[in-house]
Amino acid sequence: MGISRSTYYAVAHNDALKRESKAALRSAIENVVVEWPAYGYRRVTHELRRRGIVVNHKRVARIMREEALTPRRVRRFLATTDSDHADPVFENLALGFRPLALNQLWVADITYIRLRSGFVYLAVLLDAWSRRVVGYAVGNTLTVQLTLTALNAAVQTRHPAPGLIHHSDRGAQYAARPYRNRLEALGIRGSMSRKANPYDNALAESFMKTLKHEEVLAFDYDAIDDVKTRLPRFLDEIYNARRLHSALSYMPPVEFEMRNAR
Repeated sequence: MGISRSTYYAVAHNDALKRESKAALRSAIENVVVEWPAYGYRRVTHELRRRGIVVNHKRVARIMREEALTPRRVRRFLATTDSDHADPVFENLALGFRPLALNQLWVADITYIRLRSGFVYLAVLLDAWSRRVVGYAVGNTLTVQLTLTALNAAVQTRHPAPGLIHHSDRGAQYAARPYRNRLEALGIRGSMSRKANPYDNALAESFMKTLKHEEVLAFDYDAIDDVKTRLPRFLDEIYNARRLHSALSYMPPVEFEMRNAR
């Protein structure tokens, strides 16, 4: 072969080490993907680094592609917004507004959760600065009481000062008089998306897709007991406390708030 015996065995040893290293990395990637099946290669890379594994994102992407570990696609969903009502709507105060601290801008939305025997509805409020879920409520009917319950839960948790902007779509549950009166009593400024412009509430829409993709569909919610046991755990313990957000320099919302709230 034209090479010395020592060189031959050194090359063979190095090749074995490379194969072992690749196998270990593939195993680590698989562990992340099993826990976070919707993570793409960027989030997987950051999660590996948080676990003490320093690796290039291109290598992670290549291994995920070779091993078919890419995230599953999201299904299409039904709309829950009913903007065909006679109640007044708020001006869009969130357009171009960039929050620099917590409790400056909350975004709100409603979605449905399909069960074997029907639907339940979920109303959520997020802090736009930290992406943290600050309040939510589940109900069997799509009424203003659902959104009021979520709002009151958020207020009880965060105690916002007057001047906070509350942004939502033009749905009847947010335009109803009881909801508007509650916002006014709290000193919260109402804001709504422009007509037929879903991008105005893109942050809330994005959260709902994450919820459906990474939790509801992934674990095949079947009955109300699934909602009662799994949903609070996902929102409080996983989404808020552990899931990495690219907009937060790949930190979970709780960690982001702790590092930056001062």
